[in-house]
Order: sequence, then C-alpha cells, then structure tokens
Amino acid sequence: MKHFKVFAKRMVHYRVRLVFALGLAVFSAIGLGVGLLSLGPALSLILDPEGGQSLFTLATSFNTDKHLVQIPQWIVSQLPHDRFDGVIFILVGIGCLTVVGGFANFMHQYLSAWIAVHVVADVRDEAFSHVLDMELGRVLRSGASEFVSRIIRDTEALQAGLTVLMGKSVAQFTKGFVAFLVACVFDYRLVIVALLVLPILAFTLHRIGKRVRKGTKKSLAAQQELLSISNEAVQGLRTVKVNTAEYAVKESFSEVNKQVVNANMKVRTARALGSPLMEILAIAVLGTLAGIAAKSIIDGSLQFDMFLLSIGSLAVAGGSLRPLAGLVTEIQASDAPADRLLQILHLPCEEEAKCPDIARHAESIVFNDITFAYSEDAPPALKNFSISIPHGQKVAIVGPNGCGKTTLVSMLPRLLTPQSGSIQIDGSEIESVDLHSLRNQLGVVTQDTVLFRGTIESNIRFGRKATMQEVVDSAKQAHADSFIETMDGGYSAEVYEHGTSLSGGQRQRLAIARALLRNPSVMILDEATSQIDAESESLINEMLDTFCQGRTVLLIAHRLSTVQYADRILVLNQGVLVGDGAHEELLQSCDLYRRLAETQLVTATDEA
Repeated sequence: MKHFKVFAKRMVHYRVRLVFALGLAVFSAIGLGVGLLSLGPALSLILDPEGGQSLFTLATSFNTDKHLVQIPQWIVSQLPHDRFDGVIFILVGIGCLTVVGGFANFMHQYLSAWIAVHVVADVRDEAFSHVLDMELGRVLRSGASEFVSRIIRDTEALQAGLTVLMGKSVAQFTKGFVAFLVACVFDYRLVIVALLVLPILAFTLHRIGKRVRKGTKKSLAAQQELLSISNEAVQGLRTVKVNTAEYAVKESFSEVNKQVVNANMKVRTARALGSPLMEILAIAVLGTLAGIAAKSIIDGSLQFDMFLLSIGSLAVAGGSLRPLAGLVTEIQASDAPADRLLQILHLPCEEEAKCPDIARHAESIVFNDITFAYSEDAPPALKNFSISIPHGQKVAIVGPNGCGKTTLVSMLPRLLTPQSGSIQIDGSEIESVDLHSLRNQLGVVTQDTVLFRGTIESNIRFGRKATMQEVVDSAKQAHADSFIETMDGGYSAEVYEHGTSLSGGQRQRLAIARALLRNPSVMILDEATSQIDAESESLINEMLDTFCQGRTVLLIAHRLSTVQYADRILVLNQGVLVGDGAHEELLQSCDLYRRLAETQLVTATDEA
C-alpha cells in the first residue's frame, strides 16, 4: 500500500474540501448514533407500559443522577410529558436526523468524488508532462503504448481507489465506529467478545489484499500489451491488409486478451472471497453473543431490552463495517497502478537543471569525437565522428542505409545523447545550454512527417505563436498554398489523425512550412522532399536556396540534384566518416560516394 499512500497524501492539497468531507461524514455518523441511543427511551416507553416514564421524567432523572454530561434545562423543559407524545417526538426526531444525515452523506460523497477526480487529474497532467520531458530514446525503447496505458488506464484505476478511500470507506467506517460506541454504552461485555474477531479479520483482509495487488499488476501489464498490439494493428492497417496478416494479428490479440481475462478473474475471485468470509465471521460472532446473552438473561444479570439494543447496535456496526472488506481490497488493488505511475514519474527528464540560453547561431557547429550506440549490445551507430561546419554552410549527408545519417542529425536537437564526445554550437556545448533555447533555433523536417488532428493552420503554427499572415507566408514559401486553397475551408480545413486526409507530398510541404515559420538559424532536412514530385522539389529547392542564405543547413537526401545543391558532402559508412568534400571532388577521391552516385543517388529523370 506504500505506493497508493503517496498519491493519497495529495488529497491534502485540497485541505478545505477534505476537512468538510470528513466533517460531514462524522456528522452523518453522529446522527446515526443519536438515533440508536434514542431507541432506549423509546423502548422504555413502549415495552414497559406499566412502569414506563415520559421523556421529561427520564431526562430529569438523568440529570438528578449527576452524570458527567447533563441535558440542558431549556431542552428538558421542551420535552413532552405524555408517553405517547414522547414516542412521536422520538420518531419525528429520528426522521429529521435521517434527512439531515442523508444530505450530509450526499455532500460527503460529492466532495470525496471531487477530491479524487482532481487529484487524479493532477497526476495525469504530471505523468503526461513528465513523459514529454523524457529523453526520446527512453520513450522509444519502452514504446508509446506503455506510457499511454499508464497515463490513461492506470490513473483510472488509481481514481477508483481514491474514491473508495475518501467516499465509501470513510462513510462506512465512521458509521460503524459510532454504532460500535453506542453498543458499548448499552453493554460493554458483549462488545469485548466482538473485538476478539478483529485479528482474524485483519489476517483475512491482508491475505486477500495481497492476491488482489498481485493480480491487478498482472492485469494492467497484460492490458498494456493489448493496447500496444491494437494500436500497431490499427495504425498499420494498410500493411496488415496488403500482407494478408489479419489472422496472425488476430491470434496475437486473442492470446494477450486471454491473459487479461485470466488476470482479471484472479482479481475478481479474490475480491469475491471477501464478502462471504466476512459474513461467516459475523454469523459466528452474533451466534456467540446470543449464547452469552441468553445465559446472562436467564441468570438475571442482563436486561432483555439492553440486550436487544446492544445486539441491534452491533448489527448496525457490522452492517456498516462489513463492506469495508470489499472496499479495502479495492484500495489495495489501486496500489499496483500507483506503483506503475510512480515508475514513470521517477524516470529522469532530458533536462533536470536550469541552464543558460544559447545565443543565436552565427559561427560554427562542431561534432567532436562523437560515439553513439542504441544499446550496450548494438554496434556503434556513430564512431569517433568529428567535423566542423561553418555558419551558413549547406552540408549534405549521404551513405548506405543504417550508416548513421539520421542518428547524426538527431544529436543536434539532443533527441539522442552520445555516449562519448561533445557537440558545440559557437563554442558552447549543447549539453550545458537551455534545451528549449537550443531547439527554438532549429527547423527540422523528416521523411516521416507527423501531423496532428486539427486544422491546416494549427499544424503549420504547431508549437509557435504566429499571426495568420505569417502562417500563410510560410505556406506560400513551402509551395503548400496551392493545394490548401483548393481544400474546403482552406487553412481551416480539418486534418485527420496522423494526416491521413493528405497525400505524402502534401504532408511534407506542411512540415516544411512549419519549419520555415520557426525562422531557424539551423535547418535539418532528413529526406524532406522524398515524397514530392521532381517539379515541386525543384521549386522548393530554389526557395530553400533563398531562405537558407545566412543559415546552416544539414540535409539527408537520395536525389542527386539535392545533394549537388549542397556546399559540402559528408559520406558515412557504418558510423564512420569516410568522405568529406564537394560532389566532383568526392567522385574522384571516395569509392563509396562514386558507387552511391551510380546506384543510390537518383536524378529526377531516373525517377520519372
């Protein structure tokens, strides 16, 4: 339960509502206790018609006996003298207490739900923000589905536990505790016997809770895997269909779905055991109490009406406390999602400390002896890579697939962190500068363009505060306005999830417009025009040639025309720099580049 307690303590952040909720629960319970205590005088009035006394007489006698707590005289004077009127008075009073207690109980449940919902909303915000601030490599290794599952599903399970803790558990416990105290007032001897069952109850709840926590953790892990499979299948539905892999995907889904069912059934079974076991214990206790009471009544040491009141109060206490067995298991079940959420929140962020801003790039970018591998067992994606790029230079990066091109350009915005070596911009190591100020200087366009559900305008403006005119100007520069104007709604046209309502070329133009809007000092183009036709690419290259004047450009491309557009070409092979120079120079000096130019680097004519 230690993980659940971490989040339960956060309810104190809403201390005013918390105090009110607890106060209302106690008030409702006190109303129940007063109602039970009032049954004593009522029975005295009803069951003893010959020697019965009125409420006024009973109250006066009570004060005469010099009890520690006295009934105020102004209340005594208002009590009826007639016995039947006293019964009516008590019944009306109990009815009023019931109404007031019911309202107090409603407000307690409402405030409890409000606190639980808002605490979980805060946790959900914190978890989501933390994932966005984590290092990209850590998120990619675990998979997006794992984090989405924990942020959405685990917080729901946590909310269920918090709601039970503050709502039903507090209400049932306070009512049961007050009823238990009333039973002590009537006859403490019977209550002592009832207390003997508490160790058995605690042991039973502990064993059940342990099974529930274990089963819940397995269930959440299986559901996470189920989410991963379903996300991959639906998002990659085109690939599934063209490869006729529907049966294989369905089999994988069904297998994991069975694991979810098995884990859930174990949890449900453990929870279902709680109620019957509590009922068996309750029957055993009441049977024992009835036997003891019968002996005492026969011996004359216990009055029958006091026995009834004591047993009745214990029954009310038992009825209130019995659901606690199920409620405790629900709270214990929330410990597993709490643990999974804390695991996320304890993962390091990519920037833990505040660093100084970096000035706008104006001198050089230096990669100094960079080595990087995606895992300890994997070969280095980059090995002892060193290069200096003057400001304003256009640098193309080429090489076979898997040679480290994308890895290299991912280092600059610190999406990946090298195991050794350093990267400097104008003499400042990028590890020692503010991450946002660094990325604000970069305009990045990748081959796999990501668009979000929203409008054309919001996707171009993404992450920036810009006027509508600036959005339009960027779209025109990227030659995207030609297709935007033909769409229903223009810049207000809706974009489907992942940009599926647009062609690949259209998505890339919007990505280029988004990058241009940032007014970057460094442009990173990773196959940025791979899905654009040759004519449009020529226009975009002309635009980029103008736009990138006075900006440093790193580009990865498979078209010879784009590579030749660069001032300088870097050739990578298995993470090692094997060529550095202009196109004509490398054709003479670098065998790998010559082969790439002949086989992989294509011209617009070749593509046509």
